[in-house]
Amino acid sequence: MTSILLGILALILAPLAGGLIAGLDRRVTARVQSRFGPPILQPFYDVAKLFGKEPRMGNVWQIFCAYIYLLGAAVSVFLFFAGADLLLLFFVQAIGAVFLVFGALARPSPYSQIGAQRELMQILTYEPLLILVFVGLAKATGSFKVAAIWSHPEPLLLQLPLLYLVLTTALTIKLRKSPFDFSTSHHGHQEIVKGVLTEYSGPYLGLIELAHWYEVVLVLGICALFWSTSLVGLLVLLAVTYAAEIFVDNTMARLTWRWMLGSALLAGLALSFLNLVWLYLA
Repeated sequence: MTSILLGILALILAPLAGGLIAGLDRRVTARVQSRFGPPILQPFYDVAKLFGKEPRMGNVWQIFCAYIYLLGAAVSVFLFFAGADLLLLFFVQAIGAVFLVFGALARPSPYSQIGAQRELMQILTYEPLLILVFVGLAKATGSFKVAAIWSHPEPLLLQLPLLYLVLTTALTIKLRKSPFDFSTSHHGHQEIVKGVLTEYSGPYLGLIELAHWYEVVLVLGICALFWSTSLVGLLVLLAVTYAAEIFVDNTMARLTWRWMLGSALLAGLALSFLNLVWLYLA
């Protein structure tokens, strides 16, 4: 019952936390670029404005896909904070991500079609890396359960340093930050407009933004598993990790999907293999 209550509380608070993180991200990015930046609460204003617009969509399938994407992200957060199985969580979030691609493919717009294809390439890149990270966590703790991993007596970062690097690479792709922001981007230099989100507008675009906030919280929650023995250590790890993501986002140019598959995926697989061999030998 306590686990279910934690999951429900996470469903309520995760969008608030995700929106605040998005606001801080915008402000820090603006300061790095010598701009003042928007208010920290600006993401909430933007989403409220989206929900206030008249709903207009090309077809019913797109609307369905937007709701499934949000549902997949929200259920993933619920499962994580309820201490459920990482493998179940993995498949639920993957279903939501795939339906975002389906929604973009449902329209004949060339920008939407290209964005969907690139998003699918990103999914094919980060999903294998995520599953290897989960395998490493299970090997180190003896369980795929989030609750069991969270109660591990030692910081897992000391046993899984290479897998944490792999996780940060996967998260950079999943959060669509440079150099892997080629399926959609909030930056003005995106050459395919909004890519996978081109055909979404109004409240349905607001649903996708809410789903992204859920994903941010889920991502940081997975990172937190690597240092769950100390609240101070956990907060420091999350702050350093997200600061590194912002730094990379502002200093790296966008790369091609071929480079991502040929370098990021292969490097991630190699690092995962080395860390898993180290665990088995130990």
